[in-house]
Amino acid sequence: MNVDKKFLVRLYLLFIPIAYFSYLFHEFGHWIVGEILGNDMIYSLNYVWPREGHYLNESHNLYVSIGGPAFTVLLAAISLLILEKYSTMYAYPVLFFQFVCRFFSLVFGGFSKQDEARVSSIMGLGLYTVGIIILIILILIVIRASYKLKIDLKHNGYFFTVSILSQLLVIATYKITGL
Repeated sequence: MNVDKKFLVRLYLLFIPIAYFSYLFHEFGHWIVGEILGNDMIYSLNYVWPREGHYLNESHNLYVSIGGPAFTVLLAAISLLILEKYSTMYAYPVLFFQFVCRFFSLVFGGFSKQDEARVSSIMGLGLYTVGIIILIILILIVIRASYKLKIDLKHNGYFFTVSILSQLLVIATYKITGL
């Protein structure tokens, strides 16, 4: 990857708003599914729940849980399509962050507390199945985009570090404000 340092700094800084947007979009996936199913949902930066404290139907837990990871994969896939069509580097941080966000959450956020583990358990697939499938899909999207833009492992390491820092900023915001 051959780009100037000013461009890279702008790209790294782009991860901050991407991180916030990605969290909101992931939670929007939960919220919209819950609302479509008729539940009155409450929406925050890092959590969505039914206002009544329970879903109208027990099966809604599965569908609402799937909504967040599905929207995360959707955001990565749309970003890849934009990248493929326009060869724009600006789409790369969006799709890259989706992988890091789910990876970080699953590895460091307590796997059993994550959406993918809940979906796997409800479906009787064991704890890790859906999480592994989601991570494989997201890493394949990153690999394809990296290949298309000729981004090497070293630069992906920088992107990974910036993604983690951006994610920690979102988590800190959520913890401090409770939004």
